[in-house]
Amino acid sequence: MTPEQVCKLVEKSLDDHKAIDRVTLDIRGLTDIADYMVIASGGSGRQVKALANYLLEEAKKAGCPVISVEGRDQSEWVLVDLVDVVVHIMLPESRDLYRLEDIWSQPAGSMASPSDPAEQ
Repeated sequence: MTPEQVCKLVEKSLDDHKAIDRVTLDIRGLTDIADYMVIASGGSGRQVKALANYLLEEAKKAGCPVISVEGRDQSEWVLVDLVDVVVHIMLPESRDLYRLEDIWSQPAGSMASPSDPAEQ
């Protein structure tokens, strides 16, 4: 599957299972870890876990390789690595705290960095 096909599979799975505020970011050129990042919320820990399980089931049916799954036991934030697409399914509170959309939407090199002590 192409990265775009995997991305569409992820979006459809999350949308079909009522994920909240799904956002897809094109992160090509920002990092080499993936081409796309999909971020979505679940209304409860149970829904976060269920969304991840549904996604894994759909990926398996489609023959899409799953590199790793992190956070499934805690269900606050589950990360699913589908090679060229990284999926974050989070509780709204975790999503607000970590603000991944803000971090990954900024152009490379534009992140604020600590000032150089030599400049002070």
